[in-house]
Amino acid sequence: MSDFKALSRSSFSEIRTKLENEPPDSNIGITGFSPSLPEGLDIEIISEIGRCHELWQELSNPKTLFDTWEFRYAFYLAYQYKPYFILLKNQKENLALLPLWYDRDERRYVWFGSDWQEEVRFFSKDPKYIPILLSVAPSPLLLNAISPKSIFLLGKTVAFEPDDAKYVLHLEKFSNHEDYLATLKKNERHSMRKDRRRIEKQNPEIIIDNFADFDGLVEISKKRLTEKNKVPDWQDPRRIETFRQVINLGGQSYKNRMITVKINGKIAGVDLICLFNNTYFAVKCGYNVAEFPGIGNYFNLIEIDDAIKLGFKKIDFLQNNYTWKSRWFEAVPLFKYQKN
Repeated sequence: MSDFKALSRSSFSEIRTKLENEPPDSNIGITGFSPSLPEGLDIEIISEIGRCHELWQELSNPKTLFDTWEFRYAFYLAYQYKPYFILLKNQKENLALLPLWYDRDERRYVWFGSDWQEEVRFFSKDPKYIPILLSVAPSPLLLNAISPKSIFLLGKTVAFEPDDAKYVLHLEKFSNHEDYLATLKKNERHSMRKDRRRIEKQNPEIIIDNFADFDGLVEISKKRLTEKNKVPDWQDPRRIETFRQVINLGGQSYKNRMITVKINGKIAGVDLICLFNNTYFAVKCGYNVAEFPGIGNYFNLIEIDDAIKLGFKKIDFLQNNYTWKSRWFEAVPLFKYQKN
C-alpha cells in the first residue's frame, strides 16, 4: 500500500460531494479496451488516490516541477476531481501510465492536476506504448502543454497540434543580471535599467520566504487583473487553496521560495517560486504596478540574481506570453492533443 498521506487544510470548505466528483458515464469500459490492444497487453483504470500515487512514483521519473506528485496533488486537494489513471501493463510489469481526471467545469478529461500543468511528459517505459494509451483514452479529451521532447520521441505516430509556448532563461553564462542585460538590444536594456533605478530610488525592502505574504500576492494580483478588465483565476477559491497546498507540500520533492518587495511598508510585489532539478520556476506573482511602475521588471532582475546566487541553471517563466515575455526570454514550443 502507498504510505502517502493526504494533507488538506481543515479550513477549506469547497470540497465537493462524491457524486459531484464522479466523471460522467463513459462507453469506454475495461473490457471495451481489449479488442484494440496488441496481444499480451491489458488496460486498468485506477481512481483510488493511494494507488494512483504508487503508480506515479513507479513510472514518472520526474524531470520538471510538473512531473512531481506533490505539485499535482496540491490541485487534487483543492479541486477533488476523481482521478482517471489509465495503466497499460502486461503479465509481468506496468508499462505506461496516462494520468487524467474529469474536469467538471470544462466537461472534458484533462491531465491529473488540471490543464494548468505544462511541459508535461508521457510516463512510459517505451514511447511505442503512448499511441496505444491515447487510442483508448476517453473523450472529450484535452492534453495540453506537452513537452517537445515527448513529441520528438513519438515522431509522426500521433497528430499533435501547436500549443502556446513557454518562456525560459538559461543562466549558465551569467554571473549576475548585468550579464543578462548585455544580451538585450539597447532600447530593451535601457528600459530594464530604468525600471530598476525607479524602484531602487524608493529604498525597497526585499523579504525572503515570508509565506504569510501569499494572501497579499492573491489580493494584488486580483486587483491588477481587474484593472486590466481580466477575470482573475483567484476568483475561484479552489485556485487559492491549490497554491496554499503547493506551499504546504513544499520540501518533499520541490522546494518553495517567496520574494516580497515592500516600499514604505507597503507590499509592491510578491512572487511564489518553486525550485526543482536545477530550475527556478516563477509560479505565481502579484505586482502593484499602479502605485509602483516598473516593479515587474525589477522583480525579473532580482530573481535572475537570486537564481544565480542559489546555483540554478535556468529560470522557467512558464507558459503564455502575456504580451511581454517574448521580449525578454527564449520561447520553448509546447504541443497539445485533443480528442472530441
